Amino acid sequence: MFNQLFSRSTVLKRYLQAPLLEARLRYLSHRAGQGMASIVLRSIAFYQLVAIKYLDLKNNNRIVTRQEIERAAQRWVHYKTRHLCYAEGNHSEWRAPFVRHISGWLSFLNRIEIAAQPAIPPQVTEFADFLGKERNMSQTTINDYRSELVRFFRQIKEKPKYFLEHLTPVKMDVILMKKIRQGIYTLNTLKHRCKTYRVFFRYAEHRDWCQHGIADSIYVPRIYKHAALPSSPSWEDVRRLLQTTEGNRPHNIRARAILLLLAVYGLRDSEVCRLRLEDFDWEQGILHVKHSKGGRIQKFPIIQTVGQAVLNYLKKVRPSGFVHREVFLTLHAPIRPLATVYRLINERWKPLNIPIKNHGAHSLRHACATRLINQGVPLKVIADQLGHRDLDTTRIYAKVDLPRLREVADFDMGGVL
Repeated sequence: MFNQLFSRSTVLKRYLQAPLLEARLRYLSHRAGQGMASIVLRSIAFYQLVAIKYLDLKNNNRIVTRQEIERAAQRWVHYKTRHLCYAEGNHSEWRAPFVRHISGWLSFLNRIEIAAQPAIPPQVTEFADFLGKERNMSQTTINDYRSELVRFFRQIKEKPKYFLEHLTPVKMDVILMKKIRQGIYTLNTLKHRCKTYRVFFRYAEHRDWCQHGIADSIYVPRIYKHAALPSSPSWEDVRRLLQTTEGNRPHNIRARAILLLLAVYGLRDSEVCRLRLEDFDWEQGILHVKHSKGGRIQKFPIIQTVGQAVLNYLKKVRPSGFVHREVFLTLHAPIRPLATVYRLINERWKPLNIPIKNHGAHSLRHACATRLINQGVPLKVIADQLGHRDLDTTRIYAKVDLPRLREVADFDMGGVL
C-alpha cells in the first residue's frame, strides 16, 4: 500500500518503520476499497503518524475519547503555528480533517469510546411491545412512536415513573402549551405528537401508571382535509430544471437520470434511492418500483428518454467494481448508495428562483401528478402510478391547475346567465 502512495525511499521508510503498521495498513486498504483517492489516502497516512505521537497510541490498546482527539488536534495545530511558520491561514482546515480521519481510524479499530446512549424508559419499551403484538403495527410506525416518546421524556427531565404518578391534566396542558409557544413546530407536527401522546397515555391509564383522564384532556389540533394546495412547479419549470443537467460532467449525468425518474413517474425520494440494477428489465422494457408506503411493487414501462438517461449514467458515471446493487451511488469516496436526493435537487431549484415551498423530490412528484391531470388521465390511474391507496389523496392535485380554472371562468356561457 505505501509503495503505491509514496515514491521517495526516505518517506516510504518512515511510514514502514512507524508503530501500528498493520493497523494503519488495514484501515488504508479499507478506505481504498471504498474508492478513496490516493491524495486522500496519503493525508490519512500522515494524520495516522501525527495521532500516534499526540495521542501516545504506540502499540497499546487503550481506548481514546473524542475529547482526547480534539485536544490532540488542537496541540498539533498549535505546534504548526508556533514552530513551522504557519501563523496565517484557516486553522480549522487543519484541525477538522485530522479529527474526522483519526476518529474514523480509531472507530475502525474499536479503540474509540462510544458515548453511552440514555436508556429508553421501560414504560416506552413495554408500550412499543404492545403496539407490535396487540395492535400489529409495522416496525416503522413503532419506531416513530418510540422515538417521539423517548424525546418527550428526555425533555421532561424527570424519572418516568415519578412523572407519570404525579401527572395531571393541567400539568400536561402546560407541557403542550410550552411546545406550541416555541413556534418551531408546524401544525402537522403538533398533531402527530399529540396523537402519539394520546395513544401512549391511554395505555398508561390502562396500566395504572397515571391517573385517568389525561389522554382525553390532550387536544389534537384539527387540520381540515385539503385545506392547503400542494406546492407544484409547472411543467415548464421542470424543463428549466432539466436544462441545468446538460453537459457531460458526471454530476449532471447522474442528476438528469434522477430528475427524469422523479418527474416522469412521480416517484418518491426513497423509491429512487432504493432502485437496484435488477429493477430495470431492459429486455422487456419494464421498470419495477417498490413503493415506500405499503411495499407494493409496481411495473412501469421504461420511457425512452428516461432509459437513455439511466443507461448514460450506468455506462459513463456509475462507479464499477463495488458490491452495491443500488443504481445511484455517490460520486466520491467512500462509495455508497445515495441516502437522499434532496440536496441534489435543491441546489438546482434555488438558482431558478421559482416560487415553490418544496425544493426536494416531492416538488417533481407534484408536477407529475398535475401534468397527468391536465392531460385528462383518470384519477384512479394517477393514484395507481403515485402509489396512493386513497383516491382522495390524489384528488387534491386537481385543485392546483389555476390556469385551467380561469379558462372555465372566462368561458362564454352564451347568455345562459
